[in-house]
Amino acid sequence: MSKLKWVKSSFSEASGNNCVEIAQNKNLIVIRDSKNPKLPWAAIDRAAWSRFANAVAEGRLS
Repeated sequence: MSKLKWVKSSFSEASGNNCVEIAQNKNLIVIRDSKNPKLPWAAIDRAAWSRFANAVAEGRLS
């Protein structure tokens, strides 16, 4: 995978806890823990990410 540009979630706490970063390429959304960036990360396709984000926005995962 080419070099990824990681972006920290705007919902991450300023104190450094619960920090999630995402990156994307042509086909995938990649998610990692920003506190431990060397740990394995997860990659999902854009359609799955869209379904997940919509479920969160609609409160179906709370």
